[in-house]
Amino acid sequence: MPDESVRVLVVDDEALIRAGFRVLLNASPGLTVVGEAADGATAVRQCRALRPDVVLMDIRMPGMDGLEATRYVAGDESLDARVLIVTTFGEDEHVFAALRAGASGFVLKDTPPEDLVAAIRVVAEGEALLTPRVTTRLVAEFVRRSPTHRSAAEPVGLDGLTEREREVLGQVAAGMSNAEIADQFVVSLNTVKTHVSRLLFKLAARDRAQLVVLAYESGLVVPGS
Repeated sequence: MPDESVRVLVVDDEALIRAGFRVLLNASPGLTVVGEAADGATAVRQCRALRPDVVLMDIRMPGMDGLEATRYVAGDESLDARVLIVTTFGEDEHVFAALRAGASGFVLKDTPPEDLVAAIRVVAEGEALLTPRVTTRLVAEFVRRSPTHRSAAEPVGLDGLTEREREVLGQVAAGMSNAEIADQFVVSLNTVKTHVSRLLFKLAARDRAQLVVLAYESGLVVPGS
């Protein structure tokens, strides 16, 4: 949305953090903070009332936490808001749960201001913020621990994919960008974008983040491979 201001809802139970985000984002060209919330329930109500493009969501909050709020926001087809989780390294398991709930990515609370602004713009464009490769390592680790993890011999929900689409999905799960996948398979960037679009459609995935989770949970990609 290059010609429109990205509307951001800031969700955190600490007023000083919300105030800091508001000042930073409102001072950034193309970004506008349209509202704040101190808990998940308020965040869901604000999303429905204010229609933000991106929700900057904390995880640990009183009452409804950020995980449950993310499920409501991502699961509401009447909303077009993308959820960007703000977290710390000590909350890895919660980050994975947020990705499963429909979050489009995460940033750390000590992320430099310019990187936070860039992350919001990436998510607003409909992409998933999976650039830090720690994200896919994190997903792999928690799928490995999950009792519901299936072996690679039992892929689920992938029957309708072509062999090349499976290969592209595997590269997405490895944290590869579209440009890197294009180099890997010696094809054009547009070809890769088409494959990713088809994957999103066939697997009914909201974005790239969900593709990563599906790739591991289906067994197509085995943690540690």
